[in-house]
Formats: sequence, C-alpha cells, structure tokens
Amino acid sequence: MSANVPEVTDATFETEVLGSTKPVVVDFWAEWCGPCRMVAPEIEKLATKYAGSVEVRKLDVDANPQTAGRYGIMSIPTVALFAPGQAPKAAVGYRPAEALEDAFGLAAFAQGDGTAA
Repeated sequence: MSANVPEVTDATFETEVLGSTKPVVVDFWAEWCGPCRMVAPEIEKLATKYAGSVEVRKLDVDANPQTAGRYGIMSIPTVALFAPGQAPKAAVGYRPAEALEDAFGLAAFAQGDGTAA
C-alpha cells in the first residue's frame, strides 16, 4: 500500500470516508484483479495532485465485503467519490486519472480553485 493512498476497511470506512469533511475518492479493488493494478498508478496521481483537498483511499473488496456490498460494488475496479452532503458517484473499470477527474469534477475541489461544482 502506498503512503499516499491509505487502506480503509469495513471498520474504518464510516469514520475515514463518510465522516470526512473533505471529498474522498475510494478505489474498490482486489489483489487478483489485473485492471485494478492498472488503475493503481492513476489513483496515485489523483492523491498527489489533490493532496490537501481530496482524500484518496483504497478498499480491498475481498477483505471488506460489508462495505463493498453496502454500496453495490459488483465489478472492480470501481472508483467512487464520496463528497460531504452528496450521493456517491462511481466509475467502473479502468480509467486514466484525467477521466476520473472529469467524471467526478475534482477540479472544483482543488485548494484555492474557488469554483463550485
């Protein structure tokens, strides 16, 4: 696991993701998933680019089936945005960082941007 992208679990999801005052991007993945390994560097790019503005986490669906089930994660990789006060948004399958930024409107959350989503 990367220092930039900490792991969350069934036990920590509510506190670290749902309780966050910042938007949180969660990469739902599994060790055996080839496309998940492809998306990992893209998730790292997001964590670096949005450090301080958006939290980025990973959740292993095999080790944490309760959370994956609660959010209907049927295919991996699924990357989801949990923004305070908004319904989660999800992107299924491999997507480059730029496509994830566009899908989730992450630029609006960048520090000092000043724009609204």
